[in-house]
Amino acid sequence: MNKFNEIFLDLEQKILAKEYPPHSLLPSENQLIKIYGVSRETIRKALNLLTTEGYIQKKQGKGSIVLDRNRFDFPISGLTSYKELQETQRIPSETIVHTLEETEVTKALNEITGWEIGAPVWHLIRERKIDGEVVILDTDYLLKEIVPHLTPVQAQGSIYEYFENELSLTIAYAQKEITVEEVTDIMKTTMDLHDDTYAVVVRSLVHLEDTRCFEYSESVHRLDKFRFVEFARRRKV
Repeated sequence: MNKFNEIFLDLEQKILAKEYPPHSLLPSENQLIKIYGVSRETIRKALNLLTTEGYIQKKQGKGSIVLDRNRFDFPISGLTSYKELQETQRIPSETIVHTLEETEVTKALNEITGWEIGAPVWHLIRERKIDGEVVILDTDYLLKEIVPHLTPVQAQGSIYEYFENELSLTIAYAQKEITVEEVTDIMKTTMDLHDDTYAVVVRSLVHLEDTRCFEYSESVHRLDKFRFVEFARRRKV
């Protein structure tokens, strides 16, 4: 076995055993050279393998930061509520309603949704806490014509359960856009980002069975905590 692979396996075992816990720094390259008695090139190969396998993130001026491997899968094409994902994947999560207010459709929101300017909407912002840290920030706009009432208690639970079971709405499909973007001021002040300068943003236009768009959402995810998965089958075009 190559020496760098032996070092990789040893560091991997120590990371999994939390000898190097999430968000901590691995020893520096110089320290690792002394610990393992090998060349800098060998250490760098081992660190590159740890990076490739998702155990560490190298940050200039800081070193090798151990990532939190406790990630949860979010389907790209599926239309599943956070509450449903939390229950099926046993995510130890807490939802905090940051904002719930009535407002009106702006020109910017009109251009995204096609809703009439000035139409009443709910503006809902929720923080998703996992292990005591806010790692998701969900912002929703909901047409009051379709969702006339919404309370903080309902917003803290599953709004889709409320829509379907109490309002008898049939949610059919969503158009999604996933991007990686620089963090904004509200992300910095609301989320626990650990100095991350980028985050994953998922924007969705959600439609009912009769094709009416009734919800626009922006879901911001911390980079190291979540992965988006999909089953893809090759199709010749």
